[in-house]
Amino acid sequence: MTENGQSSGRFAPKVPVQLDPPKDDPITAEELAKCDGTDPSRPTLVAIKGIVFDVSRNAAYGAEGQYRVFAGKDASRALACSSLKPEDCRPDWHDLADKEKKVLEEWYTFFSKRYNIVGKVKEATNY
Repeated sequence: MTENGQSSGRFAPKVPVQLDPPKDDPITAEELAKCDGTDPSRPTLVAIKGIVFDVSRNAAYGAEGQYRVFAGKDASRALACSSLKPEDCRPDWHDLADKEKKVLEEWYTFFSKRYNIVGKVKEATNY
């Protein structure tokens, strides 16, 4: 069940994913930006609502992937608005309509069932 009491079963991956316990290591925005899928020595990271997910094993977030725009950023607003525009890949989302906030929560649930949480964006205010 999610916070709002709805079942999140429809977001479960087709093949179960074994996830590590979530970490809450602080990750600076600068460090997050370096994890954009272009440096093979670094993980590929995407943040949603200040929570950082390691999406390295999904090529869609890599340097040539269709979702590369989200890598190395807190993509909360873009995900909430179903946008692939780089200018929408930013952390602020509190001013969005309830419908978009629901979409963002669904994306958060989707990511949390597939990718390890490796930290929190240091000084993030968008939890």
